[in-house]
Amino acid sequence: MDRPLEIAFHNLQHSESVEAEIRTHMDRLETRFGRLTGARVSVESLHQQHQTGNLYEVHIILSVPGQEIAVSHEPHHAKERRAHPDIRSAMKEAFKAAERRLETYKGQRRTHEKDDDTVFAP
Repeated sequence: MDRPLEIAFHNLQHSESVEAEIRTHMDRLETRFGRLTGARVSVESLHQQHQTGNLYEVHIILSVPGQEIAVSHEPHHAKERRAHPDIRSAMKEAFKAAERRLETYKGQRRTHEKDDDTVFAP
């Protein structure tokens, strides 16, 4: 990456283990896709829930040549809130979504480059 990874925690204390896991996920994405120029990841605790557990949102903004890709993972339905109340599950789901978005971006770039080749072919 051209710029260093930015990690922010909102409404919860900084955690070295969570930060290390985020860096591991980002290393995997960069190894697999290689065209990342920067990234910001924020982890937010929505509020403390005694019965259902704490709820977390993970937001990832990936900078790639020509654009930024934003991914958010937040529990929308009550069933999801109870199924994955921990921070690591929320991060895993957010990075899976980021990977899918990068796959789509990669496919769009490939299609766009093919179209450019056929237009400018002699």
